Amino acid sequence: MDRRVRIGHILPEFKSQSSRLHEKSGKRHEVPCHPELEDYLAAWIKAAGIARDKTGPLFRSVGKGERLGEKAMSRFDVFHMIKRRAKVAGLPYSTCCHTFRATGITTYLENGGTLEHAQTIANHESPRTTKLYDRTREELSQNEIEKIKI
Repeated sequence: MDRRVRIGHILPEFKSQSSRLHEKSGKRHEVPCHPELEDYLAAWIKAAGIARDKTGPLFRSVGKGERLGEKAMSRFDVFHMIKRRAKVAGLPYSTCCHTFRATGITTYLENGGTLEHAQTIANHESPRTTKLYDRTREELSQNEIEKIKI
């Protein structure tokens, strides 16, 4: 999710919430939230005590004393947070924001989603860009090899 998302960008008027994302080049992209994400966002907003600040950032910098600041996390803050969490989890050093994008697209496709819908979800102009994030082809199974008939 975009670090610049404001609390008011989570739109509760939809049965399934949507979030309004601000993409590269100022593009806006509205995406329905997964039901589990709705629960996680609601829990975060409640725990952080930021529900009334509709214009404030959803993801905030951390100030002295581990207190939430008023400013949005910078992209460097996000990057370093991911690196710290990945290290603790034993994930490869190469783990970054794009790792999550690739995992989401791959999981969606593995569960029967279409490339066209993955492209829309990811807000890619070209399906070729979406395919760059598709890791389903990386695992060549024995079943695929057995399809070769001689």
